[in-house]
Amino acid sequence: MTAIQTRRRPAGSASAANRIWDAGPLTKVVLAFALVLSAFPIYYMFIMATRSKDEALDTPPPLLPGGRLGENIQQLLDNENAYFATGLINSAIIATTVTFSVVVISTLAGFAFAKLKFKGSKILLGSILLTMMVPLQQMGIVPLYEMMVNLGWTGQIQAVILPFLVNGFGVFMMTQYTTQAVPDELVEAARVDGASTMRIYTNVILPAVRPGMAVLALLTFMQNWNEFMWPSIVLNPDNPVVQTSIAALNQAQGTDYAMLFTGTAVSVLPLIIVFVAFGRQIVGGLMEGAVKA
Repeated sequence: MTAIQTRRRPAGSASAANRIWDAGPLTKVVLAFALVLSAFPIYYMFIMATRSKDEALDTPPPLLPGGRLGENIQQLLDNENAYFATGLINSAIIATTVTFSVVVISTLAGFAFAKLKFKGSKILLGSILLTMMVPLQQMGIVPLYEMMVNLGWTGQIQAVILPFLVNGFGVFMMTQYTTQAVPDELVEAARVDGASTMRIYTNVILPAVRPGMAVLALLTFMQNWNEFMWPSIVLNPDNPVVQTSIAALNQAQGTDYAMLFTGTAVSVLPLIIVFVAFGRQIVGGLMEGAVKA
């Protein structure tokens, strides 16, 4: 009997441990309430995108879809003040280019700081961290704009791409992630086998840090897709990004809330598609980083 009881205890203790992590009714109610609060603004935005200008001002506001989504999108694309199609294309080019650059450079720099030994590495990493503490974009608008004028890039999308090709947060994030995800022994073993530094990066580092790269790519894409201040300064109204196009919809003769909601809904769709397409890798990267931390 003693042996049987001792064998049964682990099962009972395991089930008790599982019950500790089971969500209770109150937890489920709170989570459901938080989900509704988070999703309702997005739902309401898409509802207003299907309504006319007058219906958007109704009291109480409508909570069910209308039938003008196609007409509103067509009217949005035909708006001569917003250049919305151009804004979508420019934002896609800018966000994709900057994301690719930030992920590649941050991964390379993270590998160097985390696994390669060279003089001044700590000082250089510290200087990168200092850039995260100072709002360089806001403080450097005047000299940055003068630089774009001297280059002749004002009004062109490369003026929005160049300042964001490197990101201090991305370098710091990938340095920490590489330190935790790749053991030093694995790098030393590759060295012993005769692998070059670049081969270690491509065959050892990249497969291990792929979840972190997915998280960094999503954050960078979202940041640059939603960028407003610098594009509004350096770009012309006829060559906008999507956020400045939405701002241009608010005309002096009156605000068309249906158009504003339609433009916002269309601008959010790429972010939703990116998150749905890469959501599993992104959540996996966040959870993996949390467990390793």
